[in-house]
Amino acid sequence: MYFLNNTIKARIAICCLLVLCSFKGYAQSLSAMEIAGEPASRVAENILDSGPEQTTIADRILPFGHNLFNGGFTSEREDGLNPDYLIVPGDNISISIWGALNHSSILTVDPQGNIFVPDVGPVAVGGVPNYNLNKTVQAAVRTVFTDNVKVYTSLNGSRNVAVFVTGHVTQPGRFAGIPSNSPLFFLDKAQGIDPVSGSYRKVRVIRGNQTVAEIDLYRFLSEGYLPTLQFKDGDVIHVEKRGAVVTVTGDVGVEAKFELLGETLSGRDIMDLVLPSAGVSFVGISGLRNNQPISEYLQITDFLETQLRGGDELNFSVDNHDNVIVVELEGSFMGPSRYVVPNNTRLIQLLDHIEVDLELTDVSSISIKRKSIAERQKSSLNNSLQRLEARYLTANSQTDAEANIRAQEAQMISEFVARARTVEPDGRLVVSENGRYADITLQNGDVVNIPSKNESILLSGEVLIAQAMLYRSGHSALDYIKRSGGFSQQADKDRIILVHANGEVTADATAKVRPGDEIIVLPKVPVKNLQIASVIVDILYKIAVAASVAVQL
Repeated sequence: MYFLNNTIKARIAICCLLVLCSFKGYAQSLSAMEIAGEPASRVAENILDSGPEQTTIADRILPFGHNLFNGGFTSEREDGLNPDYLIVPGDNISISIWGALNHSSILTVDPQGNIFVPDVGPVAVGGVPNYNLNKTVQAAVRTVFTDNVKVYTSLNGSRNVAVFVTGHVTQPGRFAGIPSNSPLFFLDKAQGIDPVSGSYRKVRVIRGNQTVAEIDLYRFLSEGYLPTLQFKDGDVIHVEKRGAVVTVTGDVGVEAKFELLGETLSGRDIMDLVLPSAGVSFVGISGLRNNQPISEYLQITDFLETQLRGGDELNFSVDNHDNVIVVELEGSFMGPSRYVVPNNTRLIQLLDHIEVDLELTDVSSISIKRKSIAERQKSSLNNSLQRLEARYLTANSQTDAEANIRAQEAQMISEFVARARTVEPDGRLVVSENGRYADITLQNGDVVNIPSKNESILLSGEVLIAQAMLYRSGHSALDYIKRSGGFSQQADKDRIILVHANGEVTADATAKVRPGDEIIVLPKVPVKNLQIASVIVDILYKIAVAASVAVQL
């Protein structure tokens, strides 16, 4: 291994096991066949068991678009005076003419689509867009009065129409509106499409015996498209029976039942509707093919080309079985500080490809900072702090003097607990001893510490002068403490912690001190209650081991 050879500088050998995290486009997929060493079909059966519980989950999923009809399309009044509105019989038009002819009145469009203008005659306005109404009337008036005549018209209001809403809606009926109301207005009047039996994809507008419009509400929901339509009296909006559906759950933005227009729907089409979460890598599929149950667990790339059928249940998953992990380096080394490696990479495999200067680097004191260990240390520390608070609060005072003492202790313990809660363990894992390494498997987020050679000894805690000193061969921890002025008045001379450069911790003041070590002197515990004192001592040791610091009392 280059890292361990007695050369001044080791060389980085880029191999198939390691790639720099800055290398873009790196991807390695784990096939379903490799998960937990089981065949894909067996894994899928474990995940997508089509038992009663899975059926219950599917039953609670509502159809895509179920929240479309909640009164939002009927809450605002419409007057039909938009520019594109087409004039129909029964509409009222205000007309004013001045100049060669003076006339002002409100005229009603007759069944033939005309208004009768005095001294001019009938003017055809039926089917004329509202924006073109004034121009149409003005042109008709000027066929009679060619000079010195001005015309102004406006649509006062549109005639109401009655539209039937039938089929699979919540409340079928006959509803009043205006011709320019959208189909959604009348569907909302009928309290929306029946969530169990109604189709959101097959809505027809029928006039007489002819279908004048077909509406797919999925297009409206996903693209904003709605056919342009002007209703007439007696029109029918018919919602057909729901077709086959695919149920989608899991790591998606929209959990819903999605209706198929035909017999199949591609995975690519469903992806456009469900809004998968970032990192989704697998889709579980359960359903029937040729009357036989099937269960599959597919990568996203394979799922896109899959043809789905009615009754299929899909579960999108951000699979946690990552193929690669990210490992960071800190300390004395050359080259990049972050590596993306296969998830079964071991420590020595990584070290074998790290370039270091052996004159500056202490390769015998490598350690690892691991998030999971830091979390366990933090949890253990918090448990001890909670136990300290619980035991102290339940302690009884027999006399007034004792109560006063406990009041002082309460303030001291409260301040100590507050300081201790701010300590963040580093999760140090000792992996080196006497120049040998434990060849452990690395985990995602590991930080490999490669320390520089250090000829100093750091003293902290309850010493008279906290300082760094040059290493002297053969000196013990007590020798260094004497050289720093000795113990402070609050020092507990029996509780001396020695933290080695590789993360190893000993509580023996006579242990051999090595270059780069830290000596921590813990404080006395000024509490008479032995149980509480023992808890505080336990906390002090945990902090010293987890974070290499001494918290004062």
